[in-house]
Amino acid sequence: MWDDAFPSFLIGLREGLEGGLIVSILIATLVRAEAKSRLPQVWTGVLAAVALAMSFGAVLTFSAANMPTTAQEAFGGTLSVIAVAFVTAMVFWMRRSARTLAGEIKEKVTGALAMGAGMLVVTSFLAVGREGLETALFLWTTAQAAGESAGPMIGAGVGIAIATGLCWGLYRRVLKINLTKFFTATGAVLIVVAAGVLGYGLRDLQEGGVLPGKSAYAFDLSRSIDPSAWYSTLVQGVFNLTPTMTWLQVVAYVGYLGVVMALFVRGVRGATAKPAKTVAAAGMAAGAATDVAAEPGAGAGAGADADADAAVPGPSGVRARRRPVWLVPAAVVAVPAVVAGAVVALSGSKPAGAGTVSVSERDCGKGFTAPKPGRQTFQMHNTGDKASEVYLIDPATNAVYGEIEGLAPGTTRDLVATVAGGSYAWRCVPTGGKAVTSAAVRVSGGGAAKPVVPVAEADLAAPLTAYKQYVNQGLSTLVAQTKQLSDDMAGGDLNAARTDWLTAHRTYASLGAAYGTFQDFDKKINGRTAGLPDGVHDKAFTGFHRIEYGLWHGESASDLKAPAAQLATDVTGLQKAFPAQDFDPADLPLRTHEILENTLQFELTGEADQGSGTTLATADANLAGTRELLGVLRPLLAPRDARLLSVVDGDITRMQKLLDSAHHDGSWTPVGRLDPIARARLNGATGQLLEDLAPVPDLLEIRKSA
Repeated sequence: MWDDAFPSFLIGLREGLEGGLIVSILIATLVRAEAKSRLPQVWTGVLAAVALAMSFGAVLTFSAANMPTTAQEAFGGTLSVIAVAFVTAMVFWMRRSARTLAGEIKEKVTGALAMGAGMLVVTSFLAVGREGLETALFLWTTAQAAGESAGPMIGAGVGIAIATGLCWGLYRRVLKINLTKFFTATGAVLIVVAAGVLGYGLRDLQEGGVLPGKSAYAFDLSRSIDPSAWYSTLVQGVFNLTPTMTWLQVVAYVGYLGVVMALFVRGVRGATAKPAKTVAAAGMAAGAATDVAAEPGAGAGAGADADADAAVPGPSGVRARRRPVWLVPAAVVAVPAVVAGAVVALSGSKPAGAGTVSVSERDCGKGFTAPKPGRQTFQMHNTGDKASEVYLIDPATNAVYGEIEGLAPGTTRDLVATVAGGSYAWRCVPTGGKAVTSAAVRVSGGGAAKPVVPVAEADLAAPLTAYKQYVNQGLSTLVAQTKQLSDDMAGGDLNAARTDWLTAHRTYASLGAAYGTFQDFDKKINGRTAGLPDGVHDKAFTGFHRIEYGLWHGESASDLKAPAAQLATDVTGLQKAFPAQDFDPADLPLRTHEILENTLQFELTGEADQGSGTTLATADANLAGTRELLGVLRPLLAPRDARLLSVVDGDITRMQKLLDSAHHDGSWTPVGRLDPIARARLNGATGQLLEDLAPVPDLLEIRKSA
């Protein structure tokens, strides 16, 4: 929690101190001008600014909550980028304006005094309001990044509380702070935090489909770094750096940090030539209000004597009733709250036709009435004693419009779905219980809603059998190829071994051995050096990459004889074990995406290369494996999204042409020797293919019906 709290603590401390300094200067200016009776107007403006900031935060929170997932990502990403812009401007503005802040505010307050009470309220509102809006926006973005953690709110609260105490101490001249150094140090840290928020925001925009490159990863350390470890959560919470980041995130993070930090440091060095003042704006305010320090009533209650009477004489001697002192403060709080409520209501916080729907074996669908066409939010409440899955379906075809998995007893969650003309019903599937379908309702009207035709485990049986048959045939070929490779080593023929090594390795790569398909055998047959203490010299480094290292780093055939024989043995063991291995049918659609994720991470970066320079040949084999897998799934995909298949086929053709252009006269161009344009095109084509393959697991997800 505390790793999530730090960025919000910092923004709360800094923005709270800035706002507190401004309020201190406002109060001190009025006291010095012998206008203490006008202090309630200052506090009214401050209260209005706080109410506006809180209402703004509420609008952001509840408006985003009622958007579809992709729209939420795009909305959150956009606001994150805007928040970075505001914070960056704030850091530079404070560094530039701190020396003249007190004078500028005093000048504005003096002018407001001459123009009447309303203008003083407006002046204090504008002076504090900007800080409040910046704080609300930045806290919202950090809270979004932290998910359900309470850390950001706790951090902000602690930061604002400390800032309040510091401002009181400065005003009463009980303590002194070198504010120039304070704002310089916090400014530098905020720039680092803002760089992380920018990266997080751009990732949201990619997830929301606004920016491309969602699958173009610069690195993926999720298999080497434990995301739940304390150091991982600390770095992610404070800096918004994650084990997996796209190229856009990395470029934006490094670019922003390099440019903005350089400009900030250069400005700080220029400012050091001028003598620093120990107490800046607030210190000047405190000095101007020496007489206030002796009067405890000079705060929010100052001037109460002027407002004690309920009535004052009018111009004709008639006593005119003055408005109650609480009326304006109540109004400045109520107006932003009412406006925020209206905005949230208009954004769809309670869509027409939505209501609470019961989920259980006994009450499935209770409370469901025919909604109006359009996007609807249904509150699904589990009234039973078992966790349950619930689906909004077309009862005629069982097609699914929306779903919630793992709805715990007694809990309520929102289900968002688009409704058009047709029949709708709820299907409740309690854990360990029997599926129950509610009575159907008929919706009249037009519009278009695209349901997902459900997939049962039995539907994946035929594709799984076909894929296993393909792998078995490939393993039979691989056994013979690794036996030949072992014979090459035994005969001392290194040239033949290099050729046969590539042939065998391509066969293995075409089998789709990604993310543990072959269980422990994959590590023995195709393991890398990641996590091995002695790297390429570690005894646990075995298989294809161990032999590759030796063949292209001058090792003799006798040195490689044992590793080659072991590889042949392990492949034979895999062939025998594979038919009995447990293969979850639900994993089959995932392989379409995961094989090429490995390709992008290891082959196209050159990370997997141990000297042969043939990672593009491996990528070509991975593409062949993906094509084969799509082939066995095509009968299920075609009726669900024929257009997607057409797009993916085009992506595969494009990627294949780019790989073929790196293959000449039986040899492959090392990925590091591709010209920058060709490499960028290949990475882009692979990333686009991955993006287009991403819906496949959702389309073919097994949904319970009994």
